[in-house]
Amino acid sequence: MTITGECFCGEVKYRVEGSLSDARSCHCSRCRKVFSSQASAYALVDPKEFEWLSGEDLLISYVDEQGFGFQFCSKCGSTLCGLFNGTVHGVTLGCINGDPKVVIARHIFVGSKASWEIIPEGVLQYQEGVPDNE
Repeated sequence: MTITGECFCGEVKYRVEGSLSDARSCHCSRCRKVFSSQASAYALVDPKEFEWLSGEDLLISYVDEQGFGFQFCSKCGSTLCGLFNGTVHGVTLGCINGDPKVVIARHIFVGSKASWEIIPEGVLQYQEGVPDNE
């Protein structure tokens, strides 16, 4: 399966030759800020299946002390992907073109969600991150 994505201005584009996994929505305060939304929408990608098609020189990165971070388009500000130790680890679902054939299967860090957000009943929720045994 080929999945493509791009930023809002269309200058930065990527391709995934494979599938995405572990689609989730994170409701922690940090994800709300980086996604400028009530939560993130994110899925993991095999780094060997990911490649930048154009605009890689426009990317800017934010990486924390633990090696986790995000890459953004410096022109339009779109959050495109997540990083771990300098490698693309996942992609933001909002920047994908078409149907990536994933379903958000879990909502994490709902214990710190915004007070104004209402999560529908019946969805798998974790007060914090996903337990290690999953």
